[in-house]
Amino acid sequence: MSGRWIEVGDGVFARRYVELDQTLGLVVGDTHCLVIDTGTDEVHGASMAAAVRFVTPLPWTVVITHAHFDHFFGTKAFLPASVIAHERCRAEILAGGDLQRRAWAARFRSEGKAEQAERLATAKLVAPMEVITSSVQLDLGGRAVTLVHPGPAHTDHDVFVHVPDVDVVFAGDLVEQGAPPSVGPDAHASDWPAALDAILDLNPEIVVPGHGDPVDADFVRRQRDEIARGVF
Repeated sequence: MSGRWIEVGDGVFARRYVELDQTLGLVVGDTHCLVIDTGTDEVHGASMAAAVRFVTPLPWTVVITHAHFDHFFGTKAFLPASVIAHERCRAEILAGGDLQRRAWAARFRSEGKAEQAERLATAKLVAPMEVITSSVQLDLGGRAVTLVHPGPAHTDHDVFVHVPDVDVVFAGDLVEQGAPPSVGPDAHASDWPAALDAILDLNPEIVVPGHGDPVDADFVRRQRDEIARGVF
């Protein structure tokens, strides 16, 4: 599975994948590193894990930004590890992960993507072991990062990651550059702008979306206003 690193700050990286135009993340401290989302299946997760090991040998913690299949079905590749998410993210993975798997595997087959469908169909579902309900700070050794639940938006359990020393935010699918934001049946469109305001209040220099290339605050502000107007 092809991917490439983009260094968005000192020791802070976005991992870009052609598949689903997806972007995962890595934050490296002095003693630990943080992996942000694990991809669509075990092959994707193993690709990300190997890429992380090319950058750093440090022990990792994993955060799952939300419970959509393309963000968590690669988690097995990182075990054993602490895997963190919002409490409702864990609940949704346990309750609906297999439903998502079947639906997306069927979709991939209908699109002629048999290999992708098979990888997803056979991926092990791993639920987060540690949960948060609002915000929590992690010490990576010489670098603190904050996991923030800004309220309902893309889902009711989104988490973004703030790396204050380099003014970077990993937004998950709260922000998308590669395509319009996904306002699905589990989205809370009327609350979404407030979640993006929580990101903008941090004055980030770079925001890493869940899909697409890193963007600046002006991009997030425009997308926030479009969501508020009901463009998507």
